[in-house]
Amino acid sequence: MESDEKPRIINLPRIYDPRGNLTFVQDGDSLLPFEVHRVYWTYDVPAGEKRGGHSHYQGRELLVATSGSFNVNVFNGSEWQTFTLNRPYMALYIPPMYWRTLDNFASGSVCMVLTNVKYTEDDYVRELDDFLKLTAK
Repeated sequence: MESDEKPRIINLPRIYDPRGNLTFVQDGDSLLPFEVHRVYWTYDVPAGEKRGGHSHYQGRELLVATSGSFNVNVFNGSEWQTFTLNRPYMALYIPPMYWRTLDNFASGSVCMVLTNVKYTEDDYVRELDDFLKLTAK
């Protein structure tokens, strides 16, 4: 893990319009800390359920609550930090080697994720004990 890379909120552009607002990201935009290779979203998360529960070796992610709200809990091996996502113009950047869990989903929430890698199981750390060994100082 690069020591200067930390999870952080990135405010995305907003175009205000009385007919409805618009937010966007685009390739080559200086707001994006990586080139996007995959986009996916989770939705219809049942009340009380959690998502995530893993880390990535190389994957960088940008999470956006396109609808509703939820918490993202990130862990660097020694300290937890919680971010509440509830605005579609606020994105959470998560660099590699941060454990993450998502919880406290409001009904109708949608979590969109942009990432720099295509799906490969080899990029995942699925067990917290393995993550702790990898991040031990």
